[in-house]
Amino acid sequence: MTIDVKKLEKQFYQPKTTPELIEIPAMNFMAIRGMGDPNANNGAYQTAVQKLYAVAYTLRMSQKAGVDLPGFEPYVVPPLEGLWWQTGKHGVDLTSKATFQWWSMIRLPKFVNLAMLDWAKQNAAEKKALDTSAIQWLTYDEGLVVQAMHLGPYATEPDTVTTMAAFIADHELQVDFTERYHHEIYLSDPRKTAAEKMKTILRHPVKRL
Repeated sequence: MTIDVKKLEKQFYQPKTTPELIEIPAMNFMAIRGMGDPNANNGAYQTAVQKLYAVAYTLRMSQKAGVDLPGFEPYVVPPLEGLWWQTGKHGVDLTSKATFQWWSMIRLPKFVNLAMLDWAKQNAAEKKALDTSAIQWLTYDEGLVVQAMHLGPYATEPDTVTTMAAFIADHELQVDFTERYHHEIYLSDPRKTAAEKMKTILRHPVKRL
């Protein structure tokens, strides 16, 4: 059986387009921290994504490479995710891409430990001629959030954020960006999917009033 967290944990990866309140448990990721416009050609963000996928597929294909990782189970590489914020701002301004601070990240299977991630980083660096040293182990304990599925291009995400803000106000909640961030989970490949059909999960951290 091939593990696919998108199917096993539908509550986290298949939300409705209408906002909902949900508790997200702590999860482990491989992640790179950076800053700047994600759309910049060959910029820091695009380079980070390339490195993350190289390491993610090194782990995924380890058995075919003759490496027996303890506890390995066949799995689908989880979707790319991102945490977004701006220094000195409570929340995030989605229209000010040049000022973005971000974590770009891919969730790790439960059997993966730090030693396995280090092996995959080294292996990918050697085979792909990539500097993978910026990839870190990140445990993100997200907690209580309001989430919704955004349908359409990234440029129209503020429309979905507006509906999330209304939901938060109507349910005696308050956004809480103190140590948590605007969170996006990318379920579509923009290179292969028409803009109007793209699916992106949006999450905002909240607390009860």
